[in-house]
Amino acid sequence: MPRKRPFPKGSVCKPCWELKYCPYGQLVEYFPFAPVTRSPAEVLAAYQEVLSQLTDGVPKTEETVWELVERLHFHVPWIHEELRDYAPEDISCKIWGHCCPVFFVQSGATETKDPRREGRTIPRDVMLQVVRRDNHVCQACHQYVPDTELEFDHIIPYSKGGPTTAANVRLLCQACNRKKSDSLRDLLV
Repeated sequence: MPRKRPFPKGSVCKPCWELKYCPYGQLVEYFPFAPVTRSPAEVLAAYQEVLSQLTDGVPKTEETVWELVERLHFHVPWIHEELRDYAPEDISCKIWGHCCPVFFVQSGATETKDPRREGRTIPRDVMLQVVRRDNHVCQACHQYVPDTELEFDHIIPYSKGGPTTAANVRLLCQACNRKKSDSLRDLLV
């Protein structure tokens, strides 16, 4: 699948970078890890084994049924076949290592309709939206920030693929903005 626009190395993930959020984050555990190392025959055998256990009435408790359903989702043969055509770094979630559900659910349609703003410069309309939304209050220390000391910060750092939109920009005072780095650690805790 050719890329329309390059996305930054070390970004959260390609579909999330393009969509500006992960719409299927809860589903990622149901998808296999990338790269796929199991042969198609092994995947098909595992799928048929789990399916036969479900249909033969093997599970005796609700917990066992749900466990088998999760295993069934994880071993879908056609998903594994589809994965073999792509490089692992293009389809895997950078956080969990599973194949990204967006890649399958929105395949071919992950580019957003509105053009993505390129560059670190925060446009004036975004600045005004952020100042109005945050009401001149630093989002880290919660102190009032005068107009002369306003600074804007990308929540998901620009260097990690964060968009320059009002949803990803926040107001900080000079002191708090100097403490922050381009790490994603604070977001993932």
